Amino acid sequence: MAEGRRDPPHPLLSLPPASKRPCLRPAPRGPGPGPGYSSGLTSYRQRSPESLLDCAAKAVAEKWAFERVEERFERIPEPVQRRIVYWSFPRNEKEICMYSSFQCRVFGEEGPSTATTGAVVVGVGPTTTAGGGGTTTGTTTVGTTGGVGTGDALPFRRGIRLLDTGCVENVLQVGFHLSGTVTEPATTLDPEVTHKVAISFDRCKITSVTCSCGDRDIFYCAHVVALSLYRIRKPEQVKLRLPISETLFQMNRDQLQKLVQYLITAHHTEVLPTAQKLADEILSSNSEINQVHGAPDPTAGASIDDDNCWHLDEDQVREQVKHFLSQGGYYGSGKQINSMFAKVREMLRMRDSNGARMLTLITEQFMADPRLSLWRQQGAGMTDKCRQLWDELSALWVCVVLNPHCKSEEKSSWLMQMKKWSDMDVCPLEDGNYGRELPNITNALPQSNLAQDSLSRPRRTVFSRAVEACNLHWQGSHLQRIISSDYYMSPSYQRDEESLLFNPQGLPLWLDHVPTACARVDALRSHGYSREALRLAVAIINTLRLLQQREMDIYRHQKKDLLQRGVTTTTNLEGWVGHPLDPIGCLFTTLTETCRVDDDSTMDTGEGEHRRPVYHHVPVWGSHDGGESYLTLALEVTLMGMGQQRIMPEGLYAQEKVCRNEEQIVTKLQELELDNVLVQTLRRQAIQLLEAGPFSGLGEVTHRESVPMHTFAKYLFSALLPHDADLAYKVALRAMRLPVLESSAASVDIGQPRHGISIITNRYPRWFTLGHLETQQCELASTMLTAAKGDMLRLRTILEVIQKNIHSSSLIFKLAQDAFKIATPADSPPDITLLNVALELGLQVMRMTLSTLNWRRREMVRWLVTCATEVGLRALVSILQSWYTLFTPTESTSIVAATVMSHNTILRLSLDYNQREELASCARTLALQCAMKDPQNCALSALTLCEKDHITFETAYQIVIDAASTGMTYSQLFTIARYMEHRGYPLRSFKLASLAMSHLNLAYNQDTHPAINDVLWACSLSHSLGKNELAAIIPLVVKGVHCATVLSDILRRCTMTAPGLAGIPGRRNSGKLMATDKAPLRQLLDATISAYINTTHSRLTHISPRHYGEFIEFLSKARETFLLAQDGHIQFGQFIDNLKQIYKGKKKLMMLVRERFG
Repeated sequence: MAEGRRDPPHPLLSLPPASKRPCLRPAPRGPGPGPGYSSGLTSYRQRSPESLLDCAAKAVAEKWAFERVEERFERIPEPVQRRIVYWSFPRNEKEICMYSSFQCRVFGEEGPSTATTGAVVVGVGPTTTAGGGGTTTGTTTVGTTGGVGTGDALPFRRGIRLLDTGCVENVLQVGFHLSGTVTEPATTLDPEVTHKVAISFDRCKITSVTCSCGDRDIFYCAHVVALSLYRIRKPEQVKLRLPISETLFQMNRDQLQKLVQYLITAHHTEVLPTAQKLADEILSSNSEINQVHGAPDPTAGASIDDDNCWHLDEDQVREQVKHFLSQGGYYGSGKQINSMFAKVREMLRMRDSNGARMLTLITEQFMADPRLSLWRQQGAGMTDKCRQLWDELSALWVCVVLNPHCKSEEKSSWLMQMKKWSDMDVCPLEDGNYGRELPNITNALPQSNLAQDSLSRPRRTVFSRAVEACNLHWQGSHLQRIISSDYYMSPSYQRDEESLLFNPQGLPLWLDHVPTACARVDALRSHGYSREALRLAVAIINTLRLLQQREMDIYRHQKKDLLQRGVTTTTNLEGWVGHPLDPIGCLFTTLTETCRVDDDSTMDTGEGEHRRPVYHHVPVWGSHDGGESYLTLALEVTLMGMGQQRIMPEGLYAQEKVCRNEEQIVTKLQELELDNVLVQTLRRQAIQLLEAGPFSGLGEVTHRESVPMHTFAKYLFSALLPHDADLAYKVALRAMRLPVLESSAASVDIGQPRHGISIITNRYPRWFTLGHLETQQCELASTMLTAAKGDMLRLRTILEVIQKNIHSSSLIFKLAQDAFKIATPADSPPDITLLNVALELGLQVMRMTLSTLNWRRREMVRWLVTCATEVGLRALVSILQSWYTLFTPTESTSIVAATVMSHNTILRLSLDYNQREELASCARTLALQCAMKDPQNCALSALTLCEKDHITFETAYQIVIDAASTGMTYSQLFTIARYMEHRGYPLRSFKLASLAMSHLNLAYNQDTHPAINDVLWACSLSHSLGKNELAAIIPLVVKGVHCATVLSDILRRCTMTAPGLAGIPGRRNSGKLMATDKAPLRQLLDATISAYINTTHSRLTHISPRHYGEFIEFLSKARETFLLAQDGHIQFGQFIDNLKQIYKGKKKLMMLVRERFG
C-alpha cells in the first residue's frame, strides 16, 4: 500500500471547530440520489417553478437546526435531507460581503456617515439558482465591475477575482461542511500557491472557517470568499453528499474496517496516534466514550442548543480595536474604528446578532484603554477625536437596546454589562466636563428638572442613556398602531376634542422627549424596520408641528410684554442640534433615505469619491395631502430643529459639538435640490420661525445666552434669495444678533477673532466657541453684502446691523476688505455704493482700535487710505479733517497725510490745481496739529509736509524749537537737525544740534554709543560754520561727552581745515589750522586730557592680565593727545610716574608701561 500513499494534507485542512453533535442514527435512505448530486440539471428543470419540496426545505433550512428535524420526524427521506442540506448554505452574497469588507451598501440605503473607503456596493436583482428549480428572486449578487482602487484590495473584491479567473477547484459539500482549494496566481514576487479552505455552516449562516493561508483578520480571507461565492453562484457544479454519518451507516463491517485502515494509511502521521487512542477507549468498557450513545459528526450541522450566528473572530476584533486605540489620533485610527462602528450598524440592519456581540467586544477594549486612567489622574479631558468615538459608541448602545424584537434576557444581559462599565472609575462622563449634566433620556419635559443643583444629580456616564433606554418598551397599543399601519387615524367624531394621541386632522401623535422619540426611529431603521421608522418619524413631525403652532399662539398673547422687555427667559435648555442622540440628523436621514435615487449602472469601487445624492418626492403613505412627501417632511423638521431657540451648553466639547453638528446638517440640506414644492416648504417654515417669538432662535426676542443662528441663517439666505429676496434678507438680518455680547461690548473692542477659549473668558467663561461664532456672524454679513451689491437701501440696512452687532475690530476689518474687493472688480467699474459701505466699516475699525493695541493697525490705516482714495477726493478730505477721531498723530503724519500727498495719489484721482491745493492745505493743517500734540514723533513729518509752504514750515519749525527743551530726545533733535541741513538751513540745523547736545551724556566707557556719529556730525557742522559756532558747541561737548576716545577724535577733526561754510553767504574759510592752545580748542584739549586720566584710573581698578595689551595701546593714544599741549610731554611723563607709584602692585603691567613709555 506504500505506493498508494499521498502526501498528508495541510494541518489547517482539518475540519473547522464546528459543533460535533452526537449522531445516533441516520435517516433511512429514500429512492435515488436526489437533485444536486449530478453535475447539472436540464434546461426544463431550470425554467420550471420552484417545487413544494424546495419551498419547504428552504424554510426549514433557514429556521430549524437539523437535529430538531431529526428529533421531530422518525423517518426523513433522503431527497428531503438533500434539499435541506442544499438550502442550508447562505444564499445572499451581501452577507458574504458584510463579513469580508468594511462596508456593504445596497442601492437605496444610506450608508453610515462614518463609513470609510473600501465600500462594496451590492445590487439587488434576480439570480438563476440551479438546484432550486428556477429563478429565485431575493438572492443578492454583487457586481464585479469597478476600476482598481482602494476597494480592489478588500478580501471580497479579491475573492471575486479569484472566482472569475477559475481559481476555485475540488469543491465538495458533505452535509453541512464545504471544502475546496483556491489557487493564488503567480506574481512577479510570489509563486503560485494553492490554499485549502473548509467552511461549516448552519441555517444559512457560516459558523466557522479555516484556510491554510494563515491570514487572520476581522474579515474572511479572499479564499473563503471565493469558495463561498462559488457555492452560491455555481451550486450545480458542487458535489453534494449527505453527512458522513449517513454514509458510514450504509457500510458493513468490512467496508468500515477498510475505510478506517485506508484513512490511517493516507494520513498516518496525523491521525495514527489519535486513532490508537480512540481504539483503546472504545475497547475499554468503562471508558467515557462508551458512556455516550452515538458519535460526533462535524458534517451533521449544529445542535439545538448551539447559538446560530455567523462566524466572527472575537480575538481579532479585540486586537484590532486595541491596536487602533493605541495609535491615538494618528494613521487614520479613528477612521478605522468608525468603520467598525459602521460595520456594527450594518449587522444590526441585517438583524445579525453579531452586531451587539461586536459592539460588546469594541466597548471592552475602549474601557481597557490605558489613557482613560491617565486622563482621570491628570484631570484633563480626552482628545476631541476620542470623545467623538465615545459618542458614537454611546449612540450605538442606545440603538442596540432599543431593538424592538430583542429578547428580555438579552436586554438584561446588556443592562448588567453597561451598569458594570458605568460603575468603573475610568468610565467617561456623558458631558465630558464634569459640569451640568444633560437631562434624562426618558424625561419628556427636560426643562422641569434642570433647575436642580447639578451636585445633587447622580453621576451620568456615556452609558447612562443606554441604561435608561432599557426601560423603554414597544408594547404600547398606540405606538404599535403607529408603526404598524400607514392609515392609523382617530375616528372623525373625536377630532374636535382635545387629544394627546391625535392632531385635529386625526393623524397620530407621539408625545415623548424628542431625542428619545428619535432614538426609537433610529433603532427601527438601524434594525431593518425602515417602513416602521418612517411611520414613527411622521408621527413625531406631526407632534412638532402641533407644538410649534401652540407656541406661536402663546407668543401672540405675550408679544406686547416681551417686546417691551426686549429679552426673554424662555428657552430650551436641551438643544436638538449637537445632542448626543442627534435627533434632527436621524429624522432627516430616515426620511430622505426612502427618497434617494441611486444609479444602478454606477458601481462604488471604494475609492471614496463623493457623489451628490439625487432625491425625488415619495408621497407620505396614508397622507390626505397629495403635495406632502417624505422629502418635504425632512426639510421641514430639519428647519424646525435648526431654528429651535436653545441655550448654549456648558463645556468646550459640548459647544464644539453644537457647531460641528450644525455644519453637518447644513451640508445635508445643501445637497437637496430645491424645487417649487421644497421652496414653498422653506418659505413657510422660515416665516414661522420669524414669528415664533421666544420659541425660535429667529424670533423677535431671544434669551441672552441662546445659541446664535448665523450658520443656519446663512443657508436660509442663500436658499431663499433666488425665490424670495425680501424674506431672505429679513431672516439674515434678524440672525445677525449675538445677544451675549450686546450688553457690554458696544463700547469695547474685543480685538482679534478667538479660536478655542475666548480671550474674554472672565466676562463670558462658558462661551468657549465665541471666536468661531463671531466668524460665522462675519461670514453671514459678508454673504449679505455680496448679494446686495448695487442696492443702496439694502446695503445701508446691512451696514447698520453690522455696526450694531459685530464687536470684533478684526472681523469688521475683514468685512470691509471683502466689500472693497467685491466693489472693485478688475474687469468693470467700481460699485460706489458698496465702496461707501467698505469705507464706513473701515472708519468704524479705526475708531474701535484707536486706543487699543492691535498688531494689524498699520495695515488697517494703509487700507483705509486706499479705500478712501477709491471713493474720491471728498473722502480723503474728510479723513484728514477728522484725523483725531481715527488715527494717532504719528499715523496721521507718517502714513495718512504722506500717502494722500504722494504723486501716485494725485495721478490716481486726476486732480486739478485747486483740488490739489485743497488737499495739500488739509494735509498741512493736519501736520501742524499733530506736531503740536506729539512733537517727538510728528515734528519731522510735519516739517516734510509743510516744506513747500513758507508760513506753515516756519510754524512747524517753531513748534520743534518750543518742544526741544521739554519732551524731545537728543536722537529726535539730531534727526531733525540733519534734515534741516539737508534742506539748506545750516544755522537752524546748528541750533537744533546744540539743543540735542545739551540733552546728551556719554560716559567714559561708552565708546560705541550710537550717538557718537551725531556728535561728530554736530561738531563738523559747527566747525564749518565758523569759530563762533565752534566756540558755542565745545562747552556743550565738554559737558555731555566724557569718553576720552570720542573727545580725542573730535579734537583731531577740529585741528584740521574746516570742511566749508555750509553755503552761508558772506562767509569764507581762511584755510588756517586752529591752534589747540588757544580758544576755543584749549577747553576741549584740557577736557580730553582729563578724560584720559580719569578713564585710565577707572580701567586700572578692575583690569585683568588679558587686557594689559589693550591698555598699553590706550595709553599710546592718550600720549598722542597729551603731546598736543605745549607741555604735553611733561604732563604725560608725570602721569606715567604717578601710575607707577599708585599701581606698583601690578608689577607685570607696570613693567610693560616702563618698556613702552620709559
